[in-house]
Amino acid sequence: MTSTNPPARRRSRLPAAVLTSGALVLLAACGASGGSGGSPATGAAAGKAPATAIPTRDVVSAVHADPALRAELPASVRAAGALTLGTTLSPGTSTLPHSGETPDGRTVGLDVDLRNAVAKVLGITWKVQNGTFPTVIPGVQNGRYDVGQDNFGVTADREKVVDFATYLNDGQAFLGASGLKLKAVRDLTDLCGLTVATSPGSTFQQILTRGAARCARAGKRPYTVQYFTDSAPIFLGLANGKVDVYFGPTLSLKYDSTHVPNTTFLGQISSTPVGFVTRKGSPLSKPLSDAVNKLIADGDYRKIFDKWGVGDIGITTSRVNPAATL
Repeated sequence: MTSTNPPARRRSRLPAAVLTSGALVLLAACGASGGSGGSPATGAAAGKAPATAIPTRDVVSAVHADPALRAELPASVRAAGALTLGTTLSPGTSTLPHSGETPDGRTVGLDVDLRNAVAKVLGITWKVQNGTFPTVIPGVQNGRYDVGQDNFGVTADREKVVDFATYLNDGQAFLGASGLKLKAVRDLTDLCGLTVATSPGSTFQQILTRGAARCARAGKRPYTVQYFTDSAPIFLGLANGKVDVYFGPTLSLKYDSTHVPNTTFLGQISSTPVGFVTRKGSPLSKPLSDAVNKLIADGDYRKIFDKWGVGDIGITTSRVNPAATL
């Protein structure tokens, strides 16, 4: 749902320093879903952790292969010793904690540690190929990728065309500038009259579209929705007053709220299982799920999530194709 109505409320603009340092870093290191921004100096000035403070603890090397789980893989995969994984390229730190890139070119992040740990359990390696958020699932469907990973939430529509092996729970949450009068979002009607930014082709777009009529029923102005494939223009919009609220994944926005100066986490309204994506009926979904459960049982899973400061986002059991909440 989009609207030409102007936002009913405006906040004071973020300081120019954010635009000249943090926002420009985002332009150089943008991602498809929420991320961090700001130079170390800007973050420190605002009392937040520097965006470049990337955790370095090794939580994968100690993971051991499980011969029984490896045996669950198709013979052709065991012979090749590798699977092709489709995901988005995440330069810089703008999409942490999910994934990012260090100054020396190493790919890092929660998703990276987790998939590498799963590969070790199954005794394989990943051949990582980069696509975009809208193209990874079609790439899995047409066989270009064996597995897709891009913080894909389980939805009824997606489960019609692909299978899921879950590995975390992520939510649908909101981030605003510190000067916004709105201090919490508990329902979509709290957004009425505001400009909301999110990513196209996402569960967030789906939620906003389905709830678009609720403001009218409440006798309020509708919210305006703007769609961006990168997080950089969203943060610029928050900084210059053109965007009131960023609607995105809880995991990323909580991370952003502690790294991006002059932003505040406004709360979460729902939660969704997230998983590895495989072709419908693929024999890979069960081994992937079993590998996640092995990591959970051995304590390696918790170490990965604790490293990235998001222990509360983890799951107790991985499932194949759980009931969709959206």
